[in-house]
Formats: sequence, structure tokens, C-alpha cells
Amino acid sequence: MPRTRKRLTGAAGPDKKEPSEKRTKTESSGDTSAKLESPSPQKTSTSKNGGKNSSNYWLMKSEPESRLEKGVDVKFGIEDLKAQPKQTACWDGVRNYQARNFLRAMKLEEEAFFYHSNCKQPGIVGLMKIVKEAYPDHTQFEKNNPHYDPSSKEENPKWSMVDVQFVRMMKRFIPLEELKAHHHAHKASGGPLKSMTLFTRQRLSVQPVTQEEFDFILSLEETEPS
Repeated sequence: MPRTRKRLTGAAGPDKKEPSEKRTKTESSGDTSAKLESPSPQKTSTSKNGGKNSSNYWLMKSEPESRLEKGVDVKFGIEDLKAQPKQTACWDGVRNYQARNFLRAMKLEEEAFFYHSNCKQPGIVGLMKIVKEAYPDHTQFEKNNPHYDPSSKEENPKWSMVDVQFVRMMKRFIPLEELKAHHHAHKASGGPLKSMTLFTRQRLSVQPVTQEEFDFILSLEETEPS
């Protein structure tokens, strides 16, 4: 897989303007309770993968705007993914235990929303799919990489990554503000986004999405922005 300059972090800052979103991949220190959590992504009751067993859906955050971290530009937006050979790249740099566990739970062909974070207008910009299941993240061993982890050993690596492939752009950009408005409304009405992880665990850059949430967000493509 191409060793892109991806900048990914496993935990992100609050989803306002997200000033501290993914500002470092070492968020393992910011969520110590996650060390004890096993991956428990919600399974969906039906599948969009041709009748296979139930499938998971995901939301994965990345930064589309240039930002230097230890002298390395950590920018990686959806256009960067599209520009990669076969529109495929490794999703490296996750340094949060729960986010890492979600990466390890991912299966081939599962779909994920590509979410732009730490930018002027955060939100969902496209869809991608998992094309290689979790394997050791090479950046943890590279001393010049912003996400180098000297405590991780090659014989027992702490951190994992997956390979993702671009599927398509959203028919329209779905901004955080719009998703947040639906979340607040659904908390009162019991709607699909009432418990969405994007709002209950704002700092998590890799997170599960239920089938109900996934389908509702796709339905927003067909509507005018509220």
C-alpha cells in the first residue's frame, strides 16, 4: 500500500470548530479508560453486501487542511484519497485504544463515511470501504513520524491500521451543524441519530455507525439542507 503522509489520529477534539481534533496521534493518554474497553461495534440487522451476514458501518475522521505536526503535514482529505493509486490508502496514525479496537473489528467491504474534521466546515464528504483488514501500523516504528511510539515493539505492535478505498462523494456535503440539529431533535423524538457516537464520544476519530444512522444520513443526500 502507498505510504501516504496521512495524518490520522485516533481521538479528536470537540466537534465545534474542532480546534483540537486529531491534533496528535498520542491520544492514548487522553482516554485511559479505553484501554479496558473491548471492541463492541453495533451490528446491523441487515446487510448491504449481497446477503452476507450482518455488516458494520463506520465514520472515520481526517483533516483536509494542511497542518504541520513535528514538521510533517498531516493533511489528508477525501481528494487526497481519490488521488492515490487505485484510490486506496492505509488509515494510519490512530493512537486511541478504543478507536484502534474499532479498526481491528472492521471487515472487508464494510462501508465508512469519510468525515472532514479540524477544518472550517466539518462534516461528511463521501463514502469509502474497507479493502484490507487490520494489520500493524508502520508509523508507530518510524522515528521521524509524528505518530512514532517508542513503547511499541515490532514483535508486539500496539497500533493497527486498515486500508480504505474511495467509493463515491456524497451527493451533497452533510455538515456537522446539520447532523447536530437532527441529533438534538432525535433525542426528543427517539429518531435515528439520538445516540450517534459522533455526539456521545466527540473526540473519537474512528467510530461505529448503526444501520439506522447510516440509512438516515444517506437519506439526507436527497433533501435540501435544513
